[in-house]
Amino acid sequence: MSYLDQALEKGYATLSGEGKKQKIHYVAVNHSERFADPEEQVRAEYWAELIFRYGYEPARIGVEVTVPDRTPSDRADLVVFKDDARKTPFAVIECKRDGITDAEFTQAVEQACGNGTWAKFRAAYVGVVAGQTRRFLDFSEKYGVLEREANIIADLPKQYGKPEAWRFRKNTKDDIQPVSKESLIATIKKCHDTLWGGGRLSPPLAFGELCKLLFVKIRDEQTPRKNGQPYEFQIKTHEPARKLADRIKAIYQQAQDKEPDVFTDTIKLDDATLRTIVSHMEAVSFNKTDLDTKGVAFEQFMDGFFKGDFGQYFTPREIIKFAVEMMDPKNDEHALDPACGSGGFLLYALDHVRRKANDYGKPDSVERYNYWHDFAEKRLFGIEINDEIARVAKMNMIIHDDGHTNVIGHDALERFEKIRRDSENKHFKKNAFDLILTNPPFGAQVKLSERPYLADFDLGHSETSTGKTKDRKNQKTEILFIERVHQFLKPGTGRAAVVLPDGVLTNSSLQYVRDFLLERFQLLAVVSLPQTAFAHYGAGVKASVVFLRKRATDETPSDDEAIFMAAPEKIGYDATGRKCENQLPDVVGQYRAFVANPLPFFV
Repeated sequence: MSYLDQALEKGYATLSGEGKKQKIHYVAVNHSERFADPEEQVRAEYWAELIFRYGYEPARIGVEVTVPDRTPSDRADLVVFKDDARKTPFAVIECKRDGITDAEFTQAVEQACGNGTWAKFRAAYVGVVAGQTRRFLDFSEKYGVLEREANIIADLPKQYGKPEAWRFRKNTKDDIQPVSKESLIATIKKCHDTLWGGGRLSPPLAFGELCKLLFVKIRDEQTPRKNGQPYEFQIKTHEPARKLADRIKAIYQQAQDKEPDVFTDTIKLDDATLRTIVSHMEAVSFNKTDLDTKGVAFEQFMDGFFKGDFGQYFTPREIIKFAVEMMDPKNDEHALDPACGSGGFLLYALDHVRRKANDYGKPDSVERYNYWHDFAEKRLFGIEINDEIARVAKMNMIIHDDGHTNVIGHDALERFEKIRRDSENKHFKKNAFDLILTNPPFGAQVKLSERPYLADFDLGHSETSTGKTKDRKNQKTEILFIERVHQFLKPGTGRAAVVLPDGVLTNSSLQYVRDFLLERFQLLAVVSLPQTAFAHYGAGVKASVVFLRKRATDETPSDDEAIFMAAPEKIGYDATGRKCENQLPDVVGQYRAFVANPLPFFV
């Protein structure tokens, strides 16, 4: 129950009306405002927090209080008074809607300081609240009215006391809490705006810096500490930004020492920007917030990053989720994405197995944890040719509760011995994987003059009119990936879901590719995606998801092999990225029915 819910339950406030006309009435001070206003919702929630968390009497909390000596007249959002007559101010608070820009927040700080100090209210403390982002300033003793740095405090004092050193402490009523999807999206968007605002950092650099700080935050939450001990990832009373930055960077250094392949460089943010990011994140528990909420919120950020030039590294989650549900990964299977991009297929495979773990033990049991964690640590693999994006995939896995150990930055089409040697990972070998989920890059050409390994592929050769074979000078990446998928899979049982451009399935000049595919794989299903499936991410190629099983060494195609086929028109989003009907879950159900009673075709 939120603080505001408690206030409404006790009758300290009432709500009346509906929709845009809904109003909130603050009973003790006999004041009403339009509750539909997002800024009013922030004020109402913090007003209730002042009562139930800070311990202030409702009758001593003024709402919309006229500022003395202001011309034209100005009003302070909230004023905590020392007396019942509301004559002696203790704290002045400005409330703003969640998600305002850093510039707007700074302006709000100046507004609060101007109202709360000098010849106005002469309050001891001033604060600005914009959702989870807050700043409080101490003007009680030695700090002048122009100070904005040395007098920053962790939190507003409780019950007219002195500022505490820390706001958040483990397993107390002031512990950090899980948040809703909307709140987490707002938090990450604020971090995004702080990092990208005004072109301060390039998109890849901004993304990398956010990943570093997200990891530090999660690591700090997971660090063992006694009940009542403060977290490190938060603003401390009267602490300069430089010291906060030093503390954050020390935590990061520990991670860098442990995972040098993930954390390859230092935190590059200036001290002030880093403190702003901490102020956005400090109240949010990423560790306690459920995985679906974290996944959706993080994708909101990645969605913007992986458009345009980076669209090739991002597969829409509706398609990923569909492919994973169709393949139904098991916790004892070795799964691979040889073109993993930002790690979407790996994450959804992990989440799929984690959900199944609920059937194998109680929520906090060792059995349940081992069920999914062994899969994440020992059986989940990824390869990404772009080193920077490979690090993003590793960070993405870490943020979603690990599974990053076997993600490597490498060209998945290279010779196997080179992949194993360069990555120092013995698992990347032929006939090793039970399941492959992948969306390989489309359209690029692998040239023999640049990549001698092209000659190692059967699809890297062509046949002359006399029946002789010769090396191709080039071949498309998606075609070579078909063969590499075959090489990675276990004979007879290995399965794959591969996104392929429709040209591979229809162009007459590529009949030899289809012959290769049908000879080496059993074609389980072909699900044609609408033309707009990848338009939102900067690609307009018509594609299908092809589901395959690798044939055994001595297995030959049979004439009675049934193939499931479907062509959903609605897949959960349109060409602009807006939500729409999603027919993909229905396709999964139809496929299950088809497997139980196969027919030649099922549409």
